[in-house]
Amino acid sequence: MTRNAEQTRKRILKAAETLVMSNGFAGTSIDQILKSAGLTKGAFFHHFKGKAELARELVDWHARQDLATFEVYAAEAEAESDDPLEQTLLFLEAFEKYVSNSDDPSPGCMYAVYTYESMQFDPSVRDLIADTLRQWTSIYVGKFQEVIDRYEPATPVTARQLAEMIVAIIEGGLVLQRAYDDVRMTSRQSEQFRNYLRLLFAGPRRGAAPSAPRADELSPAAVAQ
Repeated sequence: MTRNAEQTRKRILKAAETLVMSNGFAGTSIDQILKSAGLTKGAFFHHFKGKAELARELVDWHARQDLATFEVYAAEAEAESDDPLEQTLLFLEAFEKYVSNSDDPSPGCMYAVYTYESMQFDPSVRDLIADTLRQWTSIYVGKFQEVIDRYEPATPVTARQLAEMIVAIIEGGLVLQRAYDDVRMTSRQSEQFRNYLRLLFAGPRRGAAPSAPRADELSPAAVAQ
C-alpha cells in the first residue's frame, strides 16, 4: 500500500513537472495533471490539499532530484582524481553531458518558471526556491575554495564569486536553451567556464617548490657560473 501510494505521488509530480515546464504553473490545471497522469481527483487530493501545496512539493521534489544527481557526479569525480581542480572540471563535464542529452533534453529550469510566476505562490515557496539556489551555490563554494587553497589564481577571485558565476551561467543557459530550442546551449557555456578555470588556475600549486630553469632559459653569465 505504501509503495503504491508513493508511486502515485511520483506520477502526479512527474506529470505536473512536464506540464508546468511547458505551460507555466498558472497555465497548468489540476485536471490537466490528472489527465496526463491517468488518475482521479480522489487520488490527487489524497496526496495534496490543493494546487498551492502541489507547488511547494513540486519544487522540493525537483530540487532533491537535482541535488542527488550532483552528488553522484561529485562522487564520481572524487573517485577519479584527488586534485580539486581536476575534480571540478570532471564534475562540470558530467553535468554538460547530462544537460545536453538529445534523447532526454532538458525542458528548461523549474526555478526560473517559479521565479517568473512568483506572485502565484506564497512566500514559503519563493523562500524554498531561494534556499535551493543558495544550497547549489554553497556546494560550488566548497569545491572552488578547495581549488583556491591548492592553486594561486591568475587574478584575485573568491570561491563565492566563481560559484555565483557558474550558477548564473547554468540558469541563464537553460533559459536560452529553451528560447533557442538548442539542447547544447547550456553545455557550451559551461565548457567556456571550464576553459576560464583552466586559464585562471594555470600556475603552480601553492607551496610547490619552483622548478629549475631549463638550460636554454639561462643567461650566458649563469651558464658560465
